[in-house]
Amino acid sequence: MNNQYLIPANTKNGELIFGVFTPFDLILLGTGIGITLFLLMFIELTSTSSVILVLMPALICAFLDMPIPYYHNMLVVISEAITFLTHRQKYIWRGWCIRNGK
Repeated sequence: MNNQYLIPANTKNGELIFGVFTPFDLILLGTGIGITLFLLMFIELTSTSSVILVLMPALICAFLDMPIPYYHNMLVVISEAITFLTHRQKYIWRGWCIRNGK
């Protein structure tokens, strides 16, 4: 092949449902939509604020499942940001090219 390699751009798409969602993503989205449908049946929608409050579960879950470049979705971005901000920020070099910082 003349030293040319063909590497797929995203090899994880075959493991995902519809090439985008994990089972947890679909459960989260379905739960948000289910709660919204339940609220639509039992809450009287007389004002704009009540409509917004009733639609919030589905909108929040849809926002968290929204795919973005370089990450899986917004839920992954938020969890990575929380992990970065709550764990140790000082990284100690332990490499082979220097003598442990001495």
